[in-house]
Amino acid sequence: MDSPVAEPFLESPGTYLKEEKLWTTFSDGSVRLRIDSSCPQTPVTVHEMFLECVGKYGSLNALSSKTDGKWEHITFKEYYHLCRQSAKAFLKLGLQRFYSVGILGFNSTEWFLSAVGTVLAGGITTGIYTTSSPEACYYVANDCRANIIVVENHKQLEKILQIWEKLPHLKAVVQYKGSLQVKRSALYTWKEFMELGNHISDEHLDEVIQSQKPNQCCVLIYTSGTTGNPKGVMLSHDNITWTAAQASRAGDMQPAEIRQESIVSYLPLSHIAAQIYDLWTGIKWGEHVYFANPDALKGSLVDTLKEAQPTSHMGVPRVWEKIMERIKEVSVQAGIVRRKMLSWAMSVSLERNLNPSRNGELKPILPAVADFLVLSKIRKMLGFSHCLKHFSGAAPISAETLEFFLGLNIILYEAYGMSETSGPHVMSGPHTYRFQCCGKAVPGCQMKLVNKDPDGNGEICFWGRTVFMGYLNMENKTREVFDEDGWLHSGDIGKMDSEGFLQVTGRIKELIITAGGENIPPIPIEDAVKRHLSIVSNAVLIGDRRKFLSMLLTLKSTVDPDTLEPLDKLTPEAIEFCHEAGSKATTVSDIVGLKDKAVYRAIQEGIDKVNSEAVSNAQRIQKWTVLSKDFSIAGSELGPTMKIKRHAILDKYTTDVEAFYSQEHQK
Repeated sequence: MDSPVAEPFLESPGTYLKEEKLWTTFSDGSVRLRIDSSCPQTPVTVHEMFLECVGKYGSLNALSSKTDGKWEHITFKEYYHLCRQSAKAFLKLGLQRFYSVGILGFNSTEWFLSAVGTVLAGGITTGIYTTSSPEACYYVANDCRANIIVVENHKQLEKILQIWEKLPHLKAVVQYKGSLQVKRSALYTWKEFMELGNHISDEHLDEVIQSQKPNQCCVLIYTSGTTGNPKGVMLSHDNITWTAAQASRAGDMQPAEIRQESIVSYLPLSHIAAQIYDLWTGIKWGEHVYFANPDALKGSLVDTLKEAQPTSHMGVPRVWEKIMERIKEVSVQAGIVRRKMLSWAMSVSLERNLNPSRNGELKPILPAVADFLVLSKIRKMLGFSHCLKHFSGAAPISAETLEFFLGLNIILYEAYGMSETSGPHVMSGPHTYRFQCCGKAVPGCQMKLVNKDPDGNGEICFWGRTVFMGYLNMENKTREVFDEDGWLHSGDIGKMDSEGFLQVTGRIKELIITAGGENIPPIPIEDAVKRHLSIVSNAVLIGDRRKFLSMLLTLKSTVDPDTLEPLDKLTPEAIEFCHEAGSKATTVSDIVGLKDKAVYRAIQEGIDKVNSEAVSNAQRIQKWTVLSKDFSIAGSELGPTMKIKRHAILDKYTTDVEAFYSQEHQK
C-alpha cells in the first residue's frame, strides 16, 4: 500500500482544510479512501451507531446506577430518548455548532447523557479530570470554547465559580448531583436542565443531527500535559464509531445478540481508554454498564464488582498492582496452611499458563483441583466469578503483575494506543495473546517501527481510521507528530516479532542517554527492581546525560481511604520484608528517618541482583535513595490514570537527584 499523506488540520473545529477525514492524498497525487479491505466498515456518525443499537438492543438494560442502596436500570431505548432530551436542552442553552460541553465529574448516567447529548446537538464532548485545579479547568474550558459545563457536585462547581467570569464562551453550568448551594443566573440542577429540552422540537434536533458528517469532530480528549500545556486531541465521529466497533471485537467483546457483556465503569471518562471502553463500545455492542461509586478506588470497587458480576473488566496497571498487593496482604495475615495452599495453587496455575505447550506433560487434574479448591474462591472474592476477559491499558504493566494474575488463572490482556489513536490501536484477547506483549494491530489498522536499533527496538508508528484529526489550536504540534508520508509517530519504543506481536519497551522522551552515549530504556530496569524487592512501590531510574545510573525508591505504605494519600504505616507485605531482613520497622519513617541498616542492606542486595542481570556496566544502578513518602496524584507524581510523571518527579526531587552526583553523597 502506498504511504498516505494526512491532511488532519482544521480551519475551525469540525472543518478540514482539504480532503475529508477518510480521504487521503497520496504522494502520486491520487486520492483514495482510507479504508482497509479487511475492515471496510461504512463511515457512520455517533447518532447512526446509536440508532442501530436501539433497533437491535432497545429492550435490554444499558445503564445501571445505585440509589439509596438499590440498583436502577435504564434500557437502550430509554437511554436514547434521554440523550435526545439532553441534546435539546443543550440547544436551548445556546450550544453552538463545534463548540464544547465540558464534563467535570465521576462516571454516572448523567455523564453519559451529557456526552452523547452534546454530540447529537452538534457540539464537542470534552471531559475534564475531576482532580483538576481551577486553573487546569480554566485552561481546558477556554481552549475548547466551552458553551456549557456540567459538574457533578458543589465541590466541582466551586472550581468553575472561580473561573466563570474569565470564560468568554461559557453560557451555563449544570450540576447533576446534590442540591445547589449557591444561586446565580444560568446555573441549573439536572432536573431543571432536562426540562429545558421541552422547549426544543424534535424536528429542530433532527435537522442538527442530519447535518452531521462522519469526518467532523465530536470528542476532545486532553492529554495529561506532563511536558507542557495539555493538548486537545480531536476525534471525529468515524474515529469513535470505527474504533468502538473494530478494536472491541479484536479484544473479543461480544455483541449483545450473542452474549450481552456487562462492565463496571469507574476509570476517568476524561481519558480515552475508559471513554471508548465504557461509553462508545457500550452503545455499539449493547453492553450493560454498571456505575461504581465515586469512592471506587478507595475500596468500594470490589463491592460493585461482586454485585455487577462483570463479564469483562479493564484496569490501569496501578489498579491491578493494588489488587495484587491486597491479596498479598491478606495472604500474609492468613494461617500457614492457607498460605501454603495459595502458593501451591498459584504455582500450578502459573506453570500451566506460562507453558501451554507443556500442558500435556502436566498432570491435567492438578490445575483443575487448584482452581476449584483455591483460585476460584479468590476470583469470587474479587467479583470476577463471571469475568471472561481482563484488560490492562493506559501504561506499561510489569512482568511481576502479569505473572501474579496468571497464578490466579487470570490472563491480563494488554491493549496499547494513545489518545491520538482513539484509544486501542493494538489489542490482545483470547485469540491474540502472548505474554508481556500488547497483541497485534487491530484488523484494518497498520503499525510499523522506524529507526530500529540492532536489537530491533524502534519508534512505533500508526496509520488507519483510529488516527486522530489533529490537536485543537495547535497546528504546529500536529505537524510534528505526522511524518511526510502521513504516519503518526507515537514517541514510544517497541519491538515486534515475526508474527506481528508488539512489546512496548520504553518512550523516546524517557529514554536515558548516558554521558557515555549509551541508550537505556528505564522501564525494564525499574520492573526488575520491583520484582526483586517486594517492599518497593515505585522505582524511578535516573541518568540522562550523567556518568552513571541512580534511582529514587518509594516504599509500599498504607493509604488514607478518604484522600488516597499515602500514609507512614507500611503495608503488611512491606513489614514482612523488614522482618525477613532482621528489622522491626513498621513505618516508612522508621526506615528512612533512622536509615535502618537491616532494610537498607536488604535493598542493596536486591539492587545487586538487578545489576547482576544488567546487559552492560552502563546499565548498573550505582546509587539509590529511599524517599520519605510514596507517590500520589495529589503529590503530583502520578497522573489521573496513576501513571508516573517523570518530569514532575525529577523537578520535585531535584535535591535528591543532584546529591547522587555530588562528591559528598554517601548512601
